Amino acid sequence: MEEFDYYEILEVTRNASSEEIKKAFRKKAMACHPDRNPDNPEAEEQFKKINEAYEVLSDESKRATYDRFGKAGLQGMGAGSGGMGGFGDIFGDIFEGFFGGGGRRKTQRDDLKFQLDMAIALTLDFKEAVFGCKREIEVPYKVACEECGGSGAKKKEVCPDCQGQGQIGIRQGFMTFAQTCPRCQGSGEVITEKCPKCDAKGYKTQKEKIKIDIPEGVFEGARIRVSGKGNQGKNGERGDLYIQISIKNDEHFIRDGENIYVEVPVFFTTILLGGEIKIPSLRGELDLKIPVGSKDRTQFVFEGHGVKNIQRNYYGDLIVEINITYPKKLSNEQKELISKLQESFGDHSQPHKSTLKKAFEKAKKWFSEFKQ
Repeated sequence: MEEFDYYEILEVTRNASSEEIKKAFRKKAMACHPDRNPDNPEAEEQFKKINEAYEVLSDESKRATYDRFGKAGLQGMGAGSGGMGGFGDIFGDIFEGFFGGGGRRKTQRDDLKFQLDMAIALTLDFKEAVFGCKREIEVPYKVACEECGGSGAKKKEVCPDCQGQGQIGIRQGFMTFAQTCPRCQGSGEVITEKCPKCDAKGYKTQKEKIKIDIPEGVFEGARIRVSGKGNQGKNGERGDLYIQISIKNDEHFIRDGENIYVEVPVFFTTILLGGEIKIPSLRGELDLKIPVGSKDRTQFVFEGHGVKNIQRNYYGDLIVEINITYPKKLSNEQKELISKLQESFGDHSQPHKSTLKKAFEKAKKWFSEFKQ
Protein backbone atom coordinates (compact mmCIF):
# COMPACT_ATOMS: atom_id res chain seq x y z
CA MET A 1 0.00 0.00 0.00
CA GLU A 2 1.32 3.44 -0.94
CA GLU A 3 2.27 5.53 2.08
CA PHE A 4 1.36 9.21 2.15
CA ASP A 5 1.06 11.97 4.74
CA TYR A 6 -2.47 13.13 5.54
CA TYR A 7 -1.45 16.76 6.02
CA GLU A 8 0.48 16.81 2.76
CA ILE A 9 -2.39 15.29 0.77
CA LEU A 10 -4.73 18.07 1.98
CA GLU A 11 -1.95 20.67 1.69
CA VAL A 12 -2.41 22.00 5.25
CA THR A 13 0.03 22.52 8.10
CA ARG A 14 0.11 20.25 11.15
CA ASN A 15 -1.34 23.01 13.33
CA ALA A 16 -4.20 23.75 10.91
CA SER A 17 -7.59 24.38 12.51
CA SER A 18 -10.57 22.10 11.90
CA GLU A 19 -12.13 24.81 9.71
CA GLU A 20 -8.97 25.07 7.58
CA ILE A 21 -8.94 21.29 7.17
CA LYS A 22 -12.59 21.27 6.15
CA LYS A 23 -12.04 24.04 3.57
CA ALA A 24 -8.98 22.28 2.15
CA PHE A 25 -10.90 19.00 1.89
CA ARG A 26 -13.86 20.61 0.14
CA LYS A 27 -11.63 22.32 -2.41
CA LYS A 28 -9.55 19.25 -3.24
CA ALA A 29 -12.50 16.82 -3.13
CA MET A 30 -14.40 18.91 -5.67
CA ALA A 31 -11.40 19.02 -7.99
CA CYS A 32 -10.69 15.28 -7.84
CA HIS A 33 -14.22 13.89 -7.54
CA PRO A 34 -14.59 10.87 -9.86
CA ASP A 35 -17.83 12.25 -11.30
CA ARG A 36 -15.91 15.26 -12.57
CA ASN A 37 -13.04 13.11 -13.87
CA PRO A 38 -14.78 10.02 -15.29
CA ASP A 39 -11.87 8.97 -17.50
CA ASN A 40 -9.06 9.72 -15.08
CA PRO A 41 -8.20 6.80 -12.77
CA GLU A 42 -5.49 8.90 -11.10
CA ALA A 43 -8.12 11.42 -9.98
CA GLU A 44 -10.18 8.63 -8.41
CA GLU A 45 -7.13 7.33 -6.55
CA GLN A 46 -6.28 10.84 -5.36
CA PHE A 47 -9.87 11.30 -4.24
CA LYS A 48 -9.63 8.18 -2.09
CA LYS A 49 -6.53 9.56 -0.41
CA ILE A 50 -8.20 12.92 0.22
CA ASN A 51 -11.20 11.18 1.73
CA GLU A 52 -9.00 8.99 3.95
CA ALA A 53 -7.03 11.99 5.16
CA TYR A 54 -10.16 13.94 6.03
CA GLU A 55 -11.71 11.00 7.88
CA VAL A 56 -8.75 11.08 10.25
CA LEU A 57 -7.93 14.78 10.53
CA SER A 58 -11.57 15.82 11.04
CA ASP A 59 -11.81 13.57 14.11
CA GLU A 60 -9.96 15.02 17.12
CA SER A 61 -9.26 11.63 18.68
CA LYS A 62 -7.99 10.04 15.46
CA ARG A 63 -5.95 13.12 14.61
CA ALA A 64 -4.24 13.08 18.00
CA THR A 65 -3.42 9.39 17.59
CA TYR A 66 -2.10 9.96 14.07
CA ASP A 67 0.06 12.89 15.20
CA ARG A 68 1.65 10.71 17.87
CA PHE A 69 1.88 7.25 16.32
CA GLY A 70 1.26 7.72 12.59
CA LYS A 71 -1.02 5.44 10.57
CA ALA A 72 -0.04 2.39 12.58
CA GLY A 73 -1.74 3.79 15.65
CA LEU A 74 -5.02 4.25 13.77
CA GLN A 75 -5.60 0.62 12.92
CA GLY A 76 -8.59 -0.67 14.76
CA MET A 77 -10.13 2.83 14.96
CA GLY A 78 -11.94 2.43 11.65
CA ALA A 79 -9.59 4.72 9.74
CA GLY A 80 -7.10 4.44 6.95
CA SER A 81 -9.18 2.37 4.54
CA GLY A 82 -8.36 4.57 1.61
CA GLY A 83 -11.81 3.83 0.19
CA MET A 84 -14.73 6.08 -0.64
CA GLY A 85 -17.28 4.56 1.68
CA GLY A 86 -17.14 7.42 4.16
CA PHE A 87 -17.40 10.18 1.56
CA GLY A 88 -21.19 10.36 1.58
CA ASP A 89 -21.31 11.33 5.25
CA ILE A 90 -18.38 13.75 5.05
CA PHE A 91 -19.75 15.27 1.86
CA GLY A 92 -23.09 15.89 3.53
CA ASP A 93 -21.54 17.32 6.69
CA ILE A 94 -19.69 19.98 4.73
CA PHE A 95 -22.56 21.11 2.52
CA GLU A 96 -25.46 20.39 4.85
CA GLY A 97 -27.80 23.32 5.23
CA PHE A 98 -27.61 24.79 1.73
CA PHE A 99 -31.09 24.97 0.19
CA GLY A 100 -32.51 22.40 2.57
CA GLY A 101 -29.67 20.00 1.92
CA GLY A 102 -29.81 18.74 5.49
CA GLY A 103 -31.98 15.79 4.47
CA ARG A 104 -28.95 13.71 3.73
CA ARG A 105 -29.36 10.01 3.06
CA LYS A 106 -26.98 7.17 2.40
CA THR A 107 -26.06 6.98 -1.28
CA GLN A 108 -23.21 4.51 -1.31
CA ARG A 109 -24.11 0.88 -2.06
CA ASP A 110 -21.70 -1.88 -1.09
CA ASP A 111 -21.98 -3.56 -4.48
CA LEU A 112 -21.66 -0.40 -6.57
CA LYS A 113 -18.33 1.03 -7.72
CA PHE A 114 -19.78 4.56 -7.71
CA GLN A 115 -21.96 6.77 -5.55
CA LEU A 116 -25.57 7.49 -6.39
CA ASP A 117 -25.25 11.16 -5.44
CA MET A 118 -23.19 13.26 -7.84
CA ALA A 119 -22.03 16.86 -8.20
CA ILE A 120 -21.45 19.12 -11.18
CA ALA A 121 -20.27 22.73 -11.55
CA LEU A 122 -22.38 25.50 -13.10
CA THR A 123 -21.17 29.02 -13.90
CA LEU A 124 -23.71 31.85 -13.90
CA ASP A 125 -23.56 35.37 -15.26
CA PHE A 126 -23.66 38.12 -12.63
CA LYS A 127 -27.22 39.06 -13.65
CA GLU A 128 -28.46 35.45 -13.48
CA ALA A 129 -27.25 35.09 -9.91
CA VAL A 130 -28.65 38.43 -8.75
CA PHE A 131 -32.13 38.09 -10.26
CA GLY A 132 -32.45 34.31 -10.57
CA CYS A 133 -33.16 32.47 -13.80
CA LYS A 134 -34.23 29.21 -15.39
CA ARG A 135 -31.53 27.09 -17.02
CA GLU A 136 -31.56 23.93 -19.05
CA ILE A 137 -28.39 21.89 -18.64
CA GLU A 138 -27.20 18.56 -19.98
CA VAL A 139 -26.08 16.24 -17.21
CA PRO A 140 -23.95 13.12 -17.75
CA TYR A 141 -24.76 10.45 -15.17
CA LYS A 142 -23.77 6.87 -14.46
CA VAL A 143 -26.07 3.89 -14.90
CA ALA A 144 -25.20 0.61 -13.20
CA CYS A 145 -24.08 -2.08 -15.61
CA GLU A 146 -26.93 -4.55 -16.19
CA GLU A 147 -24.52 -7.44 -16.50
CA CYS A 148 -22.68 -7.05 -13.18
CA GLY A 149 -25.13 -4.88 -11.24
CA GLY A 150 -22.57 -2.13 -10.87
CA SER A 151 -19.89 -4.23 -9.17
CA GLY A 152 -17.58 -4.40 -12.19
CA ALA A 153 -17.09 -8.13 -11.68
CA LYS A 154 -18.27 -11.18 -13.56
CA LYS A 155 -16.87 -13.36 -10.81
CA LYS A 156 -15.70 -12.68 -7.26
CA GLU A 157 -13.97 -14.78 -4.64
CA VAL A 158 -13.19 -14.43 -0.98
CA CYS A 159 -10.02 -12.38 -0.57
CA PRO A 160 -7.18 -14.83 0.05
CA ASP A 161 -5.19 -12.31 2.08
CA CYS A 162 -7.82 -11.49 4.74
CA GLN A 163 -10.10 -14.52 4.28
CA GLY A 164 -13.09 -12.26 3.78
CA GLN A 165 -12.55 -10.27 6.98
CA GLY A 166 -11.52 -7.05 5.23
CA GLN A 167 -8.62 -6.59 7.66
CA ILE A 168 -5.21 -8.10 8.22
CA GLY A 169 -2.95 -8.08 11.28
CA ILE A 170 0.30 -6.11 11.20
CA ARG A 171 2.90 -6.80 13.91
CA GLN A 172 5.13 -3.97 15.09
CA GLY A 173 7.43 -5.02 17.87
CA PHE A 174 5.36 -6.76 20.54
CA MET A 175 2.12 -5.16 19.36
CA THR A 176 -0.27 -6.26 16.61
CA PHE A 177 -2.47 -3.80 14.76
CA ALA A 178 -5.46 -4.45 12.51
CA GLN A 179 -5.10 -2.86 9.09
CA THR A 180 -7.51 -2.63 6.18
CA CYS A 181 -6.64 -5.29 3.68
CA PRO A 182 -4.74 -3.58 0.84
CA ARG A 183 -5.76 -6.23 -1.66
CA CYS A 184 -9.55 -5.98 -1.33
CA GLN A 185 -9.65 -2.50 0.26
CA GLY A 186 -11.74 -3.86 3.12
CA SER A 187 -14.51 -5.45 1.04
CA GLY A 188 -13.46 -9.03 1.81
CA GLU A 189 -13.78 -9.97 -1.87
CA VAL A 190 -11.59 -9.69 -4.94
CA ILE A 191 -12.52 -9.66 -8.60
CA THR A 192 -11.24 -12.78 -10.32
CA GLU A 193 -12.94 -12.10 -13.63
CA LYS A 194 -13.86 -8.64 -14.92
CA CYS A 195 -17.30 -7.89 -16.29
CA PRO A 196 -16.88 -7.97 -20.09
CA LYS A 197 -19.73 -5.55 -20.72
CA CYS A 198 -18.38 -2.62 -18.68
CA ASP A 199 -14.71 -3.68 -18.47
CA ALA A 200 -14.90 -3.64 -14.66
CA LYS A 201 -16.04 0.01 -14.48
CA GLY A 202 -19.44 -1.03 -13.16
CA TYR A 203 -21.40 1.52 -15.16
CA LYS A 204 -22.15 3.14 -18.49
CA THR A 205 -22.67 6.89 -18.98
CA GLN A 206 -25.86 8.50 -20.21
CA LYS A 207 -26.88 12.14 -20.67
CA GLU A 208 -30.07 13.91 -19.72
CA LYS A 209 -31.30 17.46 -20.17
CA ILE A 210 -32.92 18.94 -17.09
CA LYS A 211 -34.45 22.32 -16.28
CA ILE A 212 -33.52 23.99 -13.02
CA ASP A 213 -34.68 27.13 -11.24
CA ILE A 214 -31.85 29.33 -9.99
CA PRO A 215 -33.16 31.32 -6.99
CA GLU A 216 -32.78 35.08 -6.82
CA GLY A 217 -29.66 36.02 -4.88
CA VAL A 218 -27.82 32.69 -5.18
CA PHE A 219 -24.24 33.14 -3.97
CA GLU A 220 -20.76 31.94 -4.95
CA GLY A 221 -20.12 28.40 -3.73
CA ALA A 222 -23.79 27.61 -3.08
CA ARG A 223 -25.04 24.09 -3.82
CA ILE A 224 -28.45 23.41 -5.31
CA ARG A 225 -29.90 19.95 -4.75
CA VAL A 226 -31.97 18.37 -7.53
CA SER A 227 -33.68 15.27 -6.17
CA GLY A 228 -33.57 12.07 -8.20
CA LYS A 229 -31.26 13.34 -10.95
CA GLY A 230 -28.02 11.72 -9.83
CA ASN A 231 -26.46 8.39 -10.80
CA GLN A 232 -28.63 5.32 -11.25
CA GLY A 233 -28.23 2.08 -9.30
CA LYS A 234 -28.95 -1.46 -10.39
CA ASN A 235 -32.59 -1.31 -9.25
CA GLY A 236 -33.31 1.90 -11.13
CA GLU A 237 -32.98 4.04 -8.01
CA ARG A 238 -31.34 7.39 -8.67
CA GLY A 239 -29.38 9.55 -6.29
CA ASP A 240 -29.46 13.33 -6.07
CA LEU A 241 -27.67 15.87 -8.20
CA TYR A 242 -25.78 18.67 -6.44
CA ILE A 243 -25.03 21.74 -8.53
CA GLN A 244 -22.04 23.79 -7.36
CA ILE A 245 -22.49 27.46 -8.29
CA SER A 246 -19.79 29.86 -9.44
CA ILE A 247 -20.52 33.43 -10.59
CA LYS A 248 -18.82 35.64 -13.16
CA ASN A 249 -17.70 39.12 -12.13
CA ASP A 250 -19.39 42.25 -13.49
CA GLU A 251 -17.58 45.14 -15.13
CA HIS A 252 -19.15 47.81 -12.91
CA PHE A 253 -20.84 46.23 -9.90
CA ILE A 254 -18.93 44.40 -7.16
CA ARG A 255 -20.82 41.97 -4.97
CA ASP A 256 -19.98 41.28 -1.33
CA GLY A 257 -22.59 38.88 0.03
CA GLU A 258 -25.91 40.68 -0.31
CA ASN A 259 -24.30 44.14 -0.66
CA ILE A 260 -23.38 45.74 -3.97
CA TYR A 261 -20.59 48.28 -4.45
CA VAL A 262 -20.27 50.71 -7.35
CA GLU A 263 -17.70 53.45 -7.93
CA VAL A 264 -19.00 56.74 -9.33
CA PRO A 265 -16.62 59.36 -10.78
CA VAL A 266 -17.58 62.90 -9.69
CA PHE A 267 -16.09 66.05 -11.25
CA PHE A 268 -14.40 68.38 -8.77
CA THR A 269 -16.79 71.26 -9.49
CA THR A 270 -19.66 69.17 -8.10
CA ILE A 271 -17.69 68.81 -4.88
CA LEU A 272 -17.21 72.59 -4.71
CA LEU A 273 -20.81 73.45 -5.47
CA GLY A 274 -22.64 70.37 -4.28
CA GLY A 275 -25.27 68.77 -6.46
CA GLU A 276 -27.32 65.78 -7.44
CA ILE A 277 -26.39 63.18 -10.04
CA LYS A 278 -28.04 60.08 -11.47
CA ILE A 279 -26.38 56.78 -10.63
CA PRO A 280 -27.06 53.20 -11.79
CA SER A 281 -28.45 50.56 -9.44
CA LEU A 282 -29.46 46.94 -9.97
CA ARG A 283 -33.07 47.94 -10.58
CA GLY A 284 -32.86 51.35 -12.26
CA GLU A 285 -31.55 54.87 -11.67
CA LEU A 286 -31.16 56.52 -8.28
CA ASP A 287 -30.50 60.14 -7.29
CA LEU A 288 -27.26 60.69 -5.38
CA LYS A 289 -27.07 63.97 -3.45
CA ILE A 290 -23.48 65.12 -2.98
CA PRO A 291 -22.91 67.64 -0.16
CA VAL A 292 -20.48 70.52 -0.66
CA GLY A 293 -16.94 69.54 0.35
CA SER A 294 -17.44 65.78 0.21
CA LYS A 295 -14.16 63.92 0.51
CA ASP A 296 -12.72 61.53 -2.04
CA ARG A 297 -13.79 57.88 -1.49
CA THR A 298 -16.79 58.93 0.61
CA GLN A 299 -19.42 56.17 0.63
CA PHE A 300 -23.17 56.68 0.38
CA VAL A 301 -25.51 53.83 1.36
CA PHE A 302 -28.85 53.08 -0.32
CA GLU A 303 -30.57 50.58 1.96
CA GLY A 304 -32.46 47.69 0.39
CA HIS A 305 -31.06 48.22 -3.11
CA GLY A 306 -28.64 45.28 -2.99
CA VAL A 307 -29.07 41.53 -3.55
CA LYS A 308 -31.65 39.30 -1.90
CA ASN A 309 -30.37 37.17 0.98
CA ILE A 310 -32.00 33.83 0.20
CA GLN A 311 -31.47 32.44 3.67
CA ARG A 312 -33.00 35.34 5.63
CA ASN A 313 -35.25 36.81 2.92
CA TYR A 314 -34.11 40.44 2.94
CA TYR A 315 -32.21 42.70 0.56
CA GLY A 316 -28.75 44.08 1.15
CA ASP A 317 -27.56 47.61 0.40
CA LEU A 318 -26.11 49.47 -2.56
CA ILE A 319 -22.93 51.25 -1.48
CA VAL A 320 -21.81 54.08 -3.76
CA GLU A 321 -18.21 55.29 -3.45
CA ILE A 322 -17.35 58.57 -5.14
CA ASN A 323 -14.07 59.11 -6.95
CA ILE A 324 -13.26 62.81 -7.38
CA THR A 325 -11.84 63.53 -10.82
CA TYR A 326 -9.96 66.59 -12.11
CA PRO A 327 -9.37 67.88 -15.63
CA LYS A 328 -6.19 66.52 -17.19
CA LYS A 329 -5.81 69.60 -19.40
CA LEU A 330 -6.88 73.25 -19.18
CA SER A 331 -7.39 75.71 -21.97
CA ASN A 332 -6.01 79.26 -21.63
CA GLU A 333 -9.51 80.53 -20.95
CA GLN A 334 -10.05 77.94 -18.19
CA LYS A 335 -6.69 78.81 -16.59
CA GLU A 336 -7.65 82.48 -16.57
CA LEU A 337 -11.02 81.73 -14.98
CA ILE A 338 -9.45 79.55 -12.26
CA SER A 339 -6.84 82.24 -11.53
CA LYS A 340 -9.59 84.82 -11.09
CA LEU A 341 -11.48 82.39 -8.86
CA GLN A 342 -8.38 81.85 -6.72
CA GLU A 343 -7.79 85.59 -6.39
CA SER A 344 -11.39 86.12 -5.34
CA PHE A 345 -10.78 84.01 -2.22
CA GLY A 346 -7.94 86.26 -1.03
CA ASP A 347 -6.00 84.81 1.91
CA HIS A 348 -8.38 81.83 2.02
CA SER A 349 -6.78 80.57 -1.18
CA GLN A 350 -3.48 80.13 0.67
CA PRO A 351 -4.39 78.23 3.87
CA HIS A 352 -0.85 76.94 4.24
CA LYS A 353 0.39 80.37 5.27
CA SER A 354 -1.81 80.71 8.34
CA THR A 355 -1.62 77.01 9.22
CA LEU A 356 2.17 76.86 9.04
CA LYS A 357 2.94 80.36 10.37
CA LYS A 358 4.23 79.13 13.74
CA ALA A 359 6.26 76.40 12.03
CA PHE A 360 7.97 79.00 9.82
CA GLU A 361 8.84 81.15 12.86
CA LYS A 362 10.18 78.14 14.75
CA ALA A 363 12.36 77.09 11.81
CA LYS A 364 13.81 80.59 11.46
CA LYS A 365 14.65 80.69 15.16
CA TRP A 366 16.38 77.30 15.00
CA PHE A 367 18.39 78.38 11.96
CA SER A 368 19.56 81.63 13.58
CA GLU A 369 20.61 79.79 16.75
CA PHE A 370 22.50 77.22 14.69
CA LYS A 371 24.48 79.96 12.88
CA GLN A 372 25.55 81.50 16.19
